[in-house]
Amino acid sequence: MTVEALTEKAKVVCNDKGVRFTTIREKVFRLLAETQAGVGAYDLLEQLKQTEPNAKPATIYRALDFLAEMGFIHKIESTNAFMLCHHFDHTHPVQLLVCEKCGHVEELHSHAIAHELNNQATELGFKVESQTIEARGICTKCQ
Repeated sequence: MTVEALTEKAKVVCNDKGVRFTTIREKVFRLLAETQAGVGAYDLLEQLKQTEPNAKPATIYRALDFLAEMGFIHKIESTNAFMLCHHFDHTHPVQLLVCEKCGHVEELHSHAIAHELNNQATELGFKVESQTIEARGICTKCQ
């Protein structure tokens, strides 16, 4: 899906939920939509400053918080980076394959993995609220 199509889809979701997809939020969304790798907050800030010279760290973190709350992005915990979710129109389990050489991130949606995790958690009396599983390795291009 193109950046334009993803952006339009995000605008529809925001409109349906009665929230504002501000210019800054849209710009950060577009920056994330243009890459297949995880991007750190400060790297995003530097990119955003090209069009918003007065942007501060709080600017980017507020935008990222909003995008995460809307389900538009995933946080890659192991690298403290963010990536766009192309499937934000529905809730889904998330497994991320992170390339340690180029940083490319592939998003999987295995219901079997999520089901097994939930089953084992339930056996231990634990209620899973959300899950993102990360696997680190080397992608096809870098092998």
